[in-house]
Amino acid sequence: MTPVRLAMYKGKGRLFNAAVRAWTGSQYSHCELVVGDWCYSSSLMDGGVRRKKIDLLDGKWNLFDLPGVSAESVEDYFLVTDHHRYGLLSLLTSQIFNRGQSMREAQFCSEWCANALGIPRGVIYSPVAVKEVALWHFT
Repeated sequence: MTPVRLAMYKGKGRLFNAAVRAWTGSQYSHCELVVGDWCYSSSLMDGGVRRKKIDLLDGKWNLFDLPGVSAESVEDYFLVTDHHRYGLLSLLTSQIFNRGQSMREAQFCSEWCANALGIPRGVIYSPVAVKEVALWHFT
């Protein structure tokens, strides 16, 4: 069975990363689900949901094992959503204005990761909130 990990970005990044860290009061500004050598998430820089290889050993990431998550469920969710664009409007309305409404075929990173993990109402979670819930529920 292929292990699943949660990768949390703590690098400096760009202005958007700094804004997320400031808003959430966390050292983290982005999250990814890792299956084998592949990282899955939704990225503003990449335009939406995608799968890519990222150097997770460059000192900019913290990795957390999620033994209660199946790799197949993450990959299956990716196949259903790989055409979704980045949900910037969803991010703004749910995180800043507390509306909790997802946009059609658009997701931001923590929304995508929460949904892929089967956490209800993924749109309400920040990266650090996904980490807390995932570690509580899947470890």
